[in-house]
Amino acid sequence: MPYLTRCITSVAEQSIGQGELELIVVDDGSTDGTAKELERLTGLYPELLRVFRQENSGGPSAPRNLGLDHARGRFVFFLDADDHLGPEALERMVAMAEKNGTDIVLGKMVGVGGRTLPLSMFKRNQPRTDVFGSRVYWALNPLKLFRRELLERHALRFPTGLPIGEDQSFVALAYLHASGISVIADYDCLFCSLREDGGNATVRNGGAEPRLRFLPGMIDLLLENVPPGPGRDHLAHRHLTVEVQEILGHMASEPRPEQEKALARLAEIIAPLWHEGLNDRLSAMARLRLHLVRHRMLDEVLELIRFESELADSKVATPVVVDAGRALARYPFLRDPARSVPDDCYDVTAQLGVRHHVTRADVRGSVLHLAGHGYLHRVETRDVSTGLVLRERDSRTEYRLPVTHTRTPDAGADEDEGRYTYDRAGFEAVVDITTAAEGGPLGDGLWDISLAIGAQGITREVRIGSKRAADVSGKAATHLVDTSEGARAVTLYTTHPHGNFTLDIGERKHAVLLQISVDDTIRWAPDAPTELEITGRCALAGYPEGGLTVTLEDGQGGVAVFRASHGPDGGGFVVRVPVTELPAGVWRGDLRIGTWSSPLPALPGNLAPAKWRRRALPWYARHAQDGGEGFALQVAKTDLVRAVAKRFTS
Repeated sequence: MPYLTRCITSVAEQSIGQGELELIVVDDGSTDGTAKELERLTGLYPELLRVFRQENSGGPSAPRNLGLDHARGRFVFFLDADDHLGPEALERMVAMAEKNGTDIVLGKMVGVGGRTLPLSMFKRNQPRTDVFGSRVYWALNPLKLFRRELLERHALRFPTGLPIGEDQSFVALAYLHASGISVIADYDCLFCSLREDGGNATVRNGGAEPRLRFLPGMIDLLLENVPPGPGRDHLAHRHLTVEVQEILGHMASEPRPEQEKALARLAEIIAPLWHEGLNDRLSAMARLRLHLVRHRMLDEVLELIRFESELADSKVATPVVVDAGRALARYPFLRDPARSVPDDCYDVTAQLGVRHHVTRADVRGSVLHLAGHGYLHRVETRDVSTGLVLRERDSRTEYRLPVTHTRTPDAGADEDEGRYTYDRAGFEAVVDITTAAEGGPLGDGLWDISLAIGAQGITREVRIGSKRAADVSGKAATHLVDTSEGARAVTLYTTHPHGNFTLDIGERKHAVLLQISVDDTIRWAPDAPTELEITGRCALAGYPEGGLTVTLEDGQGGVAVFRASHGPDGGGFVVRVPVTELPAGVWRGDLRIGTWSSPLPALPGNLAPAKWRRRALPWYARHAQDGGEGFALQVAKTDLVRAVAKRFTS
């Protein structure tokens, strides 16, 4: 109490409906009014609620096991009394499991009242994954949906006798045995509260000793159930970072003799799991921490804990020393001859943040123009070597192109309290698409645009475009470019509003003809009754002057070409066809631009003939009656005998 009421109400009000649920509540010897509230709630939900009472067991394992023994549903969800569900949580989780045939579903968790929770696995929905290909192992609490058949088939129950960490072995084994795991990240399924009275189990059970009791069992579990290799290393990463850091944090406030014992015990526990190859997975801070633990350097461990605490409160990132193409963080004991800690424990080269911003991105004629800035966080812009990289997505063909380095006196001023200087982070790139491939034109394909940001011998490559100025559009813009191989379509685009730039050369994703259309309403121009007016829209961002035309052919070798002009709204075009200039015949037509062509639509059947006199003789132009499908314009002299006879008859 008082969290229990909200917890049970959140289940009763689930969108899946009470008819699909059973709610088992185990009163583990409560003394705070829980029993009375359960009686009231049972009266409200008699068909939903089943209550079991027992003497206080001292932990959550026994009541969870009792509830699991009495569960009858296809799925079970373990819900702590101080937490509650989002209204659609169970409906969404069950649907996810059923659709994808998975045995476990993690629903996005939200901390309430300052409660900290694992969140790295909730960056996106994952319909079907496993414990090795995701971050689900960083969530070893049981607050998730399990297929009950999985738990019964493997006789999974929570171990008793542990004050904390009792859920880790249960969930870890369930993960390892599961036929698929799902993650819901786009809906807040579970709200976990930090109790005002400090009653959360992880808060009550402080100190290093309770954590040192369950960690050996977890390491043994991995050694026994997961063969050596990347899979085991992936899971070991969690314990060698999360648990080790928590234990050291609690150890720091204990008396010196207890600290010495705890550190020796921790070093002994992690020894079977740790190996040199794990370093590639770990941050520099984690590598340093484990080095000090494994060598039982207590004073250094305590100093590192103090440093980490100060670092968490600081607004300035730790400076680095750049040496021989590596960035080494200035963590405690860096190159201290009295400690002899390896440089690898400080190497943050792979962890350096990359900052980039695009201020220009457009194509003019055959030239791609890019500008902006890019720098490596904490690495000042000396000996800058930044360049542009174009890489074709399928073939992986790449071209590295130079850029002009420009001054950026204000770069980085808004972070780290302006401590670091990046005054040569700017770049300007001018890329001629007809010569970018070592003197030749870029081939057809999707060319992803990256920046190889380099300074002081360190280089990191990053796709650019996701961070850009407000006036830099990511909307697809197709240009027709004249090359030695003829006209080619070049489109600069991003896949979504916050995506990175790609060049589409050769219409892989942006077809030219889909960006050009002719209106069906071909008519005689209002101000020129013998000029056929053809209108349409062209979404191309650029094409050669006079390149958009209507081309008519009479099938006898006669060809007439009429250039388009821009319409009044800018996005449209108008073509005027003076039929008085056409020789007699049936003319068919296309809209053409470069090597692309699209048939003109048929003339309206009710289009009145145009009439004029040529050399004193009457002529006309009209829709060709026997012209078949599509555009067919008949131009001919009027048959005078037939015309007179018709007039006489009328």
